[in-house]
Amino acid sequence: MAESMLKIQADFDRIALVSRTGWDHNSHYHDFLLKQLPPHCTDALDIGCGTGAFSRLLARRSDRVLALDLSPQMIRIAKERSEQCSNIDFQVADAMTWQFPTEQFDCVASIATLHHLPIEPTLLKMKETLKISGILIILDLFQEEGPSDVLTSTLAVPASIISRLIKTGRLREPREVREAWAEHGRSDSYRTLSQIRQVCASVLPGARVKKHLLWRYSIVWKKK
Repeated sequence: MAESMLKIQADFDRIALVSRTGWDHNSHYHDFLLKQLPPHCTDALDIGCGTGAFSRLLARRSDRVLALDLSPQMIRIAKERSEQCSNIDFQVADAMTWQFPTEQFDCVASIATLHHLPIEPTLLKMKETLKISGILIILDLFQEEGPSDVLTSTLAVPASIISRLIKTGRLREPREVREAWAEHGRSDSYRTLSQIRQVCASVLPGARVKKHLLWRYSIVWKKK
C-alpha cells in the first residue's frame, strides 16, 4: 500500500502541474454536494482537496476549513489559488496515516479520493471525526456492473462533451492533461455500486447512495 500511495502522489504531482481551473466531471456536481449541507458550518474537513476548488466553496459557508491532500504540488497550487480565503488551512497529508480527531467537524467532504483508500476503515474514520448532526458528503467514481451502468456510461459520453464545450469552450482537455490522467488511470481501480452500498449499509446506516450520470456516485450521511 505504501508503494501504491507513492505512485498516487507522483501521479497527482504531475497532474497538478498541468491542471487548469474550470469545469470538470467533479466540479459538475459541486452544487449538488453543497445543497446537502446546512447553510453554515463551524468546522469543515475536505479530504483529497486537490487544487482547492471545493475547499473554497466550503470556505464561503464555514468558519474554518481544513483541506488535506497527499500531493505537495496540489497543496502548493491550492494555496496560490486561495490567497483570498484566510479561513482555509491546506496541509499535505496521507489520509491513510493522518490522525482523525474525534467529533470535531460539522462537515466532512471527499471528492474522487475514496477509491484510493480502504473503504471501510476510511468511512469509519470519517464517521468518528464528525460531530453529532454532522454531514458526510462523498463524490467518487464507480465500476460498471450490469446493463443499467453500461447504459448510463453510454449516455454520459455526449453529455460530457456538450457540458465541456459549454463550460470551457473545448471538446476535450489539452494533450498534457489527458496524458497525465491516462498515466494515472493505468493503475486506478474502482468499486461497484453494489459493493459501495453493502459497505454503507454496515458502516453508515441510512446513508443515501446515488448514481450520477458522469461516471460518479455520491454518498450523503448525517451522524445521529
